[in-house]
Amino acid sequence: MRVLVVGSGIAGLTCALEASARHDVTVVTKAGVADGATRWAQGGVAVVWDADGAAAGDSVAAHVADTLAAGDGLCDPSAVELLCSEGPAAVADLVRRGVAFDRRGEAYARATEAAHSAARVLHVDGDATGAAVEAALVESLRRSGVTVLEHTAVADLVVRDGAVVGVRTARGAEIAADAVVLATGGAGHLYPFTTNPAVATGDGLAAALRAGAVVGDLEMYQFHPTMLAVPGGSLVSEAVRGEGAVLRDADGRRFMLDVDPRAELAPRDVVARAIARRMAEQGGAPVVLDATALGAEHLARRFPGLTAQCAAHGLDWGRVPVPVAPAAHYWMGGVRTDLDGRTSLPGLLAVGEVARTGVHGANRLASSSLLEGAVFGTRCARALDLPRREPDVVDVDVVALGGGTEPLSRPDLQAVMWQGAGLVRDAAGLAAAAATLDAAVAAPGDDVVTALEDRNLLDLARALVAGATAREESRGAHHRSDAPGHAPGPARAVLLVAKGEVAPC
Repeated sequence: MRVLVVGSGIAGLTCALEASARHDVTVVTKAGVADGATRWAQGGVAVVWDADGAAAGDSVAAHVADTLAAGDGLCDPSAVELLCSEGPAAVADLVRRGVAFDRRGEAYARATEAAHSAARVLHVDGDATGAAVEAALVESLRRSGVTVLEHTAVADLVVRDGAVVGVRTARGAEIAADAVVLATGGAGHLYPFTTNPAVATGDGLAAALRAGAVVGDLEMYQFHPTMLAVPGGSLVSEAVRGEGAVLRDADGRRFMLDVDPRAELAPRDVVARAIARRMAEQGGAPVVLDATALGAEHLARRFPGLTAQCAAHGLDWGRVPVPVAPAAHYWMGGVRTDLDGRTSLPGLLAVGEVARTGVHGANRLASSSLLEGAVFGTRCARALDLPRREPDVVDVDVVALGGGTEPLSRPDLQAVMWQGAGLVRDAAGLAAAAATLDAAVAAPGDDVVTALEDRNLLDLARALVAGATAREESRGAHHRSDAPGHAPGPARAVLLVAKGEVAPC
């Protein structure tokens, strides 16, 4: 079987490596093979791993419970059970491929992060876990014989007789395949402030949407509470708060104590909204992350990368609190899949951040994205050998793509999304955003790839706003000030399709 994997982060490379033993695999990536979001991950991999004995009192059941609690009622419990129970084997595979997790003596070092009930986050070089994972996978890829096409942007899926049979690149070339696996990550550049790399423009998700795939829960975009609030600032890992750093407002007050009993270790949506609210109350000025009690020596040893980043901006965070603010971080929604990555379109699979398996629900638990890529990357590879399933039929909302005529630049689109579909939303703001987006066409790009990215961001912005409008409640990362509580009854997925009223999935 000819398998085309689009994307080269942990999800895509795990799938490609696992599938290469049985299939002819090609990896296609828009930039360099190591240029995606995986290598930006700082915190680590959350897993209950008994290689040297799990943290005292921890268990897979506890990990499941924490994930479900963070997901605020929208998780698929079966997906969560798979993630947590199959996580140890996936981490063992990473170790086998050369990932050297940090140790304290003979035991693996384990960190605590927000909304975890135990210290279960494995890390590498303190805060360089993603870079180490990506390097190990890329080295395994080079030894595998898998074909890699770098600097090859995928524009659209090729669909014939209702099945995906390949992709079309931004420059018009077609690449045929018996199965296409999307592993293209998220779209942080829907917003002006993001922790994501420049390549995160939702290319795979937009292509799937245009091809008619069912997508789900696109309104669930997670905003990380702490991005360094300086020009060119980057993520400040949740693990810093896990080590004991606290958030203070302009008056030096530790305001999270008044918001949630877990304070700085509350779920990300709670902390991010609390910071945004406090920033609004103090005229838009960022809050500060105070890690000074940890000491400069400890910070340099535990977080060498972050220490260097702060120093590059003239900040000595061992002695002075540093400014932080929320930023777009992770898309819990995506292409709707089953537990093996299969989508509503025959021949198309999706894995990692681009997929909506139900594992994260309304709010991803900290340090579970790398675990998701490893676990579901393996499951997706195995699904290539399974018989094609008969999809179920689901009710969907319809989102219209195209038709606008008013040029909209990327910065203007990002401003529309931040204002109307950011951390706090309401019907009026969403309607205003929808009106602007519906009238828009992507402004001409400087080159063919930039033009493609801008088209993708516009299509996805329309879909996200449609999902946020349809979900008339507040749940997890989706907060409606005009509907602050949960809707009555069980949580439901918001499913969208770009054409038709009912679609298979």
